[in-house]
Amino acid sequence: MLPLLSTLSLLHLLAFIPYPSSLLTPWFIAVALNTVLLAIVWFLPKKLLTLAGIIHAWILGVLVWVSLGWQGYAVVVFYFLVGSGITRVGMAQKEAAGIAEKRSGARGPENVWGSALTGALCAIDSLLVPLFLPAAESQWLVPLLLLGYVASFSTKLADTCSSEIGKAYGQRTFLITTLQPVPRGTEGAVSLEGTLAGVAASVAIALVGWGVGLIPLWQVAICVVAAFIGTNVESVIGATLQSRFAWLTNEVVNILNTLIGAIAAVLLVEGLRISQLVL
Repeated sequence: MLPLLSTLSLLHLLAFIPYPSSLLTPWFIAVALNTVLLAIVWFLPKKLLTLAGIIHAWILGVLVWVSLGWQGYAVVVFYFLVGSGITRVGMAQKEAAGIAEKRSGARGPENVWGSALTGALCAIDSLLVPLFLPAAESQWLVPLLLLGYVASFSTKLADTCSSEIGKAYGQRTFLITTLQPVPRGTEGAVSLEGTLAGVAASVAIALVGWGVGLIPLWQVAICVVAAFIGTNVESVIGATLQSRFAWLTNEVVNILNTLIGAIAAVLLVEGLRISQLVL
């Protein structure tokens, strides 16, 4: 918890530092900040990222900072720190059962982009859309991209927490498609403990998105619903399709998971707007 609070405090401080010279551009800050933070990550006693993972996380962090500033960066940092911490919950027990994440939870490039590709695309598009589309269209599309960004990470953190807590503490696990009891760690398995942890995680990160000003408060509920949809669809994919197709790796499923969450959030908001329930 201390590294999370320290990092968020640093991001808050940077947000209010005036840029006195042309050197302090978003690109300069992004490069410097990511280099310092990821150097700290590399020297931690317990590895959160492989060396290749650090390089790819650096690229992701720079893109997010340049696109969305400290606000977007705070969301992805929150996801990374909480997700990494949750992965280590009950690690010895999960390793003994053979259901722990590989490399004791240290994330490689495939994990970085499996978790964050959808969010990164939403962030980059939110920067580019105003440059290429008329103002009226940008004012409609950019908030949806910001919602998609937050919803994608809400979905991924919900998925991570539900899976890891379910594997560590799930008392009864069921296959989502048949509701038949299955061992912990089975693809497509769900548990009450894991589901509740996933909902709590999606609420927490959506509140971060609201707290930094990326989404309005009422869209926190949209992110939570979208995360629930995305996580359960991902479980269905794991139970029915993943074993049939070699290309459908965990990382590809994670991309689909976050994409479904982002799309679900956008469709929910647009549905409410068309129904004139929200502006």
